Amino acid sequence: MDIADNRSDQDWMRLALTLAQRAAEAGEVPVGALLVRDGAVIGEGWNRPIGTHDASAHAEIQALRDAGRRVGNYRLPDTTLYVTLEPCVMCAGAIVHARVAQVIYGAPDPKAGACGSVFDLLPSDDRFNHRTACRGGILAEECAETLRAFFRSRR
Repeated sequence: MDIADNRSDQDWMRLALTLAQRAAEAGEVPVGALLVRDGAVIGEGWNRPIGTHDASAHAEIQALRDAGRRVGNYRLPDTTLYVTLEPCVMCAGAIVHARVAQVIYGAPDPKAGACGSVFDLLPSDDRFNHRTACRGGILAEECAETLRAFFRSRR
């Protein structure tokens, strides 16, 4: 997805939801993420831990890896990460190390969220040498329903 225009947060989140659908189609928990810089997608990902046999293959990590390959650097300043579910602690650590400027997520994660639901690592933890702004609730109901529908179908 190389899209250069003036999309809104909702538009970007809708694109992340299409990536979440890829995860669901593969039998993975439907979470999608994309990294945007200067109005263009530079990285995208969706949950793939089951298929890759890799516990770290969360959507956010996949998007960061994709962006790093595309731009030739693991540091990704001046970027916004859109993700359909609030990042976990592991992903928050990777986001900080990548120097992502902002995270915008859809649904909160009351079991493992690291942007205020369970932990408040982004942006509040002053022990990090980088701060990442974090805002949730963008298309929260659509993002949450994608997850609920997936788990309903598995029962």
